[in-house]
Amino acid sequence: MTSTATEAGRTAQVPEKRPYATGWTTFAAIMLIAGGTMAIFQGIAGITKDSLIVVTRNYVYSMNTTGWGWIHLILGIVVVLAGVALFGGSAWARAVGVVVAGLGMIANFLWLPYYPFWATVLIAIDGFVIWALCVGTTRRET
Repeated sequence: MTSTATEAGRTAQVPEKRPYATGWTTFAAIMLIAGGTMAIFQGIAGITKDSLIVVTRNYVYSMNTTGWGWIHLILGIVVVLAGVALFGGSAWARAVGVVVAGLGMIANFLWLPYYPFWATVLIAIDGFVIWALCVGTTRRET
C-alpha cells in the first residue's frame, strides 16, 4: 500500500499494482491447477480404460464414457491453463477462472454416476475456486 495526500490534507491508502497474484487469487490458481490435473487424469482414465469405469444402471441420463473422457481431458487442460494465467493477477484470468470452474462443476455433476467420490471432490474444489475468485483482491478500510 502506498499513501497519497487527499484534498483535506489527510493521507489515503492506495493499493499497489503488483505484477503477480496474492492471497485468495493465488489459492484459486493453485486449486485450479490441482483440480485441472485431476480432471486430466480422470479424462485419461475414461479414454483408455472403459472397463475401469463402473456404469450404474437406470440412471436419469447415460453417456459414452470415452466421450466424457475427452470432455474431461480438454476441460482439464483449459482449467490448468486458466490457473497458470491467474498467477499474473489479471482481471480476465479471474473471469475465465470462474467460468471454467463453473463448467468443471457441471461436468463433474454429470460424471457422478461413474466416479461419485472423485466427482464430489472436484465439485468441492471448483466451489472453493469460484468463492476465492469472487471475494476480491483487497480489503477496504472502514
